[in-house]
This record gives sequence, C-alpha cells and structure tokens, in this order.
Amino acid sequence: MTHEDLISKALEARKMAYTPYSHHAVGAALLTKDGKVYLGCNIENAAYTPTNCAERTALFKAVSEGERDFTAIAIVGGPDNQEELPICAPCGVCRQALNEFVDPESFEVILGTNDPKNYKKFKLAELLPLGFGPKNMSFLKDYQ
Repeated sequence: MTHEDLISKALEARKMAYTPYSHHAVGAALLTKDGKVYLGCNIENAAYTPTNCAERTALFKAVSEGERDFTAIAIVGGPDNQEELPICAPCGVCRQALNEFVDPESFEVILGTNDPKNYKKFKLAELLPLGFGPKNMSFLKDYQ
C-alpha cells in the first residue's frame, strides 16, 4: 500500500470523527505488517479526559483484534469547516501508545493533508526522541 493510499484511508476515517467541542476532526489509518488497515477517528467527550484520539482508536481496534505488528500510520486532521487541511501531528500520548507496539526506528508516521500527494514522513523515533518503551522495562525480567 502506498503512502497516498494510506492517507486516503485516513481521510475516510476522518469523516467519522465526533468533534462537537473542538471541531477539529482527525482520521488515522494504521497499517499492519501483513497489509491490513485499521481506521480510527477522534471521539470527543464533554468531560474531555475520556476523549480518544484517532491514532489510539485505530491502535486499540487493531490490538483488540490480536494485531501486534505495525509498519506505518497515516494521520490527517484539521478544522471541520476547512477545505485545505494542514499537517497534523500526533499528540504525545498517541506517540507513547504507538511506541508500546512498534520499533520506533522503523515505524513510519505519515502526516497528510486533504491532498494525498502532499505529506511529510517521519520515523516514530524522530517524533518521540528518547521514548520510553518496552525495552526500558527489561530490568523486570530479573524479578520474575
């Protein structure tokens, strides 16, 4: 699947966003190593803390169905009423959640716009320098 295809899927997911408070709709498309795509959108809540981002929605859907191997995620977001969408980066919580399940040195984060040919690509490690992940917990094996 091309980056453009993945961005198109994220744009589809964005249409499902529930954003009555921020009016900032985000869609994400998470690609597994075997080529499956899991879509996610942001889902707001009046209390805000229970709000869930598009990236985590896609990740949690995939993990809840047994997936553990991911290669890339495309993210597209911006104001509901804006035709031209800016580059929209994942929040720190989403970066950390992804870091739990991917190799940050190889996992691609594709930040798209409303034009699937206009995007920026990063490795998760670039967006989460010195990230804390499963490797940081390896000392626990000595206690088991």
